[in-house]
Amino acid sequence: MVKSSKTKKVAADAVAFLEVLSTAGVILTSDNEVINQSSKAIQKGLVEYSKLTNSELQELVNLTWKDKQEHKSELYFQKNFKAPKQYFAARATMLSEELVILLVEDKTEAKRLDDTRRDFVENISHELKTPISAISLLSEALQLAVSDPEQVKKFSTNLQREAKRLSSLVSRIIELSRIQAGDLQGEIESIDLADVIAETVDANSFLAESRGVKLSFDAQPGAVLKGDRQLISMALKNLIENAVLYSESNSQVGVGLSVEGDFAEITVTDNGIGIPVDQQERIFERFYRVDPSRSRDTGGTGLGLSIVKHAAQNHAGEVKVFSRVGLGSTFTLKLPITHNANEGMEQ
Repeated sequence: MVKSSKTKKVAADAVAFLEVLSTAGVILTSDNEVINQSSKAIQKGLVEYSKLTNSELQELVNLTWKDKQEHKSELYFQKNFKAPKQYFAARATMLSEELVILLVEDKTEAKRLDDTRRDFVENISHELKTPISAISLLSEALQLAVSDPEQVKKFSTNLQREAKRLSSLVSRIIELSRIQAGDLQGEIESIDLADVIAETVDANSFLAESRGVKLSFDAQPGAVLKGDRQLISMALKNLIENAVLYSESNSQVGVGLSVEGDFAEITVTDNGIGIPVDQQERIFERFYRVDPSRSRDTGGTGLGLSIVKHAAQNHAGEVKVFSRVGLGSTFTLKLPITHNANEGMEQ
């Protein structure tokens, strides 16, 4: 029990101070009754019926009562089974002879970024290892075959292919890192999506012709997006390039643009090999490949769709896929628009 009004004032002053900080605070008596808590502690659901809701936090407080020393811990916390897990850094210390203060800082986003960064480095290390090893072996083979023109030609061609793959991978990694950091490549401007589609289709026309794929588009001008033109163009390029590379010769790839309310939907449709349903949720992950052997043949890095996803998110949009094995795929890039000239003309 709280023994004096002085103790109550100490608790109130401490919480008042905590209100200006990002840290949540809970103040407890020696019988572990919560006598005060900051608004952030209430938001986090740390207390219920004047008791801490988390056993690990309670254990931290118990240790402080036991030896009168400060104790720290990092733990996962879930308010209820429907709420997302959060990652907390907690610290319990003596506030006075009669009170312990528990400070809890939400590290969820920092933990997520740290995990993402670690996974990214691990993935990069693995992905770079393959072309670097191939280049090393090919260069050794090339040295041994200096007296055989045919072998020199063969090894040098393969060496050039692996060098291009390595260069493409490094470029994609840089692109993705910038996009994930929110570092837009160009100035924010008004973009007519039909113009971007036309330019991107034209840029991929040579690739389509070389693979015997018919590439067409249908996009009426007038749907205007406020954003980074280079980033939108990069996302479309990746979608169209993937559709062409994963289509068989004599097949078709179509690009369309439609407007529904305040959103434009750009669709890229192919009748290629398709994507198994159980893998469709994972294809936007970094370095994920549905068919690794096919990716090696096409020179894929496994980063193109991840770039598309983050480019869409940076413009408050999303990307979805509908696909069936053997029938093809349709990727839809949904983006908010600021103006629809076609709608105005209809009115």
